[in-house]
Amino acid sequence: MNKFSFKKTFVYFGIFLIIFLADRISKIYVLSVLENSGEVDIYINSYISLILVWNSGIGFGLLSFDKSAIYNVITILIILINLFILFLIIRSDKIRSYLFLIILGGSAGNLFDRLYYSAVPDFIDISYKGYHWFIFNVADIFISIGIICLIFVELMNYKKSDEN
Repeated sequence: MNKFSFKKTFVYFGIFLIIFLADRISKIYVLSVLENSGEVDIYINSYISLILVWNSGIGFGLLSFDKSAIYNVITILIILINLFILFLIIRSDKIRSYLFLIILGGSAGNLFDRLYYSAVPDFIDISYKGYHWFIFNVADIFISIGIICLIFVELMNYKKSDEN
């Protein structure tokens, strides 16, 4: 069992706060553009644009529902998952703790929006030759990076254990 360390808790909270604030600042910027111009449709280059869409589902607009009961169930499920991730941060080794922390920071950013706006503002649109990926936000980037890195860590550990 890991013993409590004020320094480690402070570092973890700092990382969490940086991720959460990066997401909030990006969303506040996009929403201020919406408020000032009436729409968000910013062309950055031929691959990236900022287009605001409101996501009432989970990551990348999946499981979007109009029914508030289903929305509330999904929100409660996300809260429970975040609590489980917090448990995993406490129980995991150093690298996994940081990766779970990255996921939690992004997830908390999206959870804040679900509770405050009743939807998550997604605005990063990536396209290539007319093909578009799901529109996403900064929190989704952190969640995806954390999950992908966790998969690599697990694969590396599996390979090490397989060699022994």
